[in-house]
Amino acid sequence: MSHPILQELLAATAEERPVALVTVVAGPTAGGKTLVSPSGVTGSLGDIALEHAAVGDARAMLAKGASGTRHYGLSGEERGDEVEVFIQSFAPPPRMYVFGAIDFSRATVRVGKLLGYHVTVIDARQTFATARRFPEADEVVVAWPHEFLASAPVDERTALCILTHDPKFDVPVLVAAVRTLAAYIGAMGSRRTHTDRMRRLREEGVAERDLARIRGPIGLDIGARTPEEVAVAIAAEIIALRYGKEAPSLSNRSGPIHQPLAVAAAAERGEATG
Repeated sequence: MSHPILQELLAATAEERPVALVTVVAGPTAGGKTLVSPSGVTGSLGDIALEHAAVGDARAMLAKGASGTRHYGLSGEERGDEVEVFIQSFAPPPRMYVFGAIDFSRATVRVGKLLGYHVTVIDARQTFATARRFPEADEVVVAWPHEFLASAPVDERTALCILTHDPKFDVPVLVAAVRTLAAYIGAMGSRRTHTDRMRRLREEGVAERDLARIRGPIGLDIGARTPEEVAVAIAAEIIALRYGKEAPSLSNRSGPIHQPLAVAAAAERGEATG
């Protein structure tokens, strides 16, 4: 390993900064190495096109704390196996905190685990916040959401899913959430609920720039209705935000969240309505 990469790797691990070491193990540039962080790259794999492809894959794997091999063509083509690259992530799995022990939370936990998150469910109601109800969660915590978040570890990879749908829970936890470095803050509720929530947050002194970080209503605008569909919409919004992709979020659209089924069916057929 080249000296600059070794020093950067040691410094990153000592400071608990997530990085991925990318090594070409087979191919014309075998031995080439680069160190990838969420914001930068150190070193070279010996081919610009290959490096572009491998760095993208490394960032995706780093976001999940995963390691493994990837195969490419000689110039980084996805369909090819002339070049083998090993990507080793030095980071724990990212954290997802799901606030609210409801049916929608169960589906969100499952999708969060599929995306590689360490998932914690938090609810102040002991009757609902149980490991039996959330067997796929890594942790289930009985606590007031805002009190839990005040001391919970949160970094630039953390996703906060506020599904409490109750002002006495979600307003305090959102006040705490916007003070963190969390990558994603989403809050469930109707458009009317979210408008009232934003009013309450302004009364609490939350600045407009911080309010803009809240994705509410939560999820992409894909017509989701069931808990499983909503969980997919949330996951898709998290992925789009992670990679800086423009996507139709509910938080960026006006009007009702759900179209009447007849209207939706007509739109799908390309028919005019109204």
